[in-house]
Amino acid sequence: MKFKIDENLPAQFAEILQDAGFDALTVLDQNLKGTIDSKIIEICQQEDRALITLDLDFADIRSYPPSQYPGILVLRTKRQDKIYLISLLQKVLPLFYQESINHQLWILEDAQLRIRE
Repeated sequence: MKFKIDENLPAQFAEILQDAGFDALTVLDQNLKGTIDSKIIEICQQEDRALITLDLDFADIRSYPPSQYPGILVLRTKRQDKIYLISLLQKVLPLFYQESINHQLWILEDAQLRIRE
């Protein structure tokens, strides 16, 4: 599975995913800082990468229908400090071995994961 980490998340997300055996790049790795959402998701399509982001706009299935993308994981949390966000990624990480995010929207909240197809 391949991932792109949005600029609003810690760069360590990519390192954690890489250490777990996944292909992960950050928006910053590709000099895409400040790029509009539609372009970021288009690049994800071209690279066949699931996007991981804090940007709630990507949770709008009318604008970003899950069936058209390699996967979108939106973190919707009350806290957005680095340590907390990393702990959430580590909680969901085992699911990437069991479930495919392809053509799905995953919304990771503080206490639950919701999946939309």
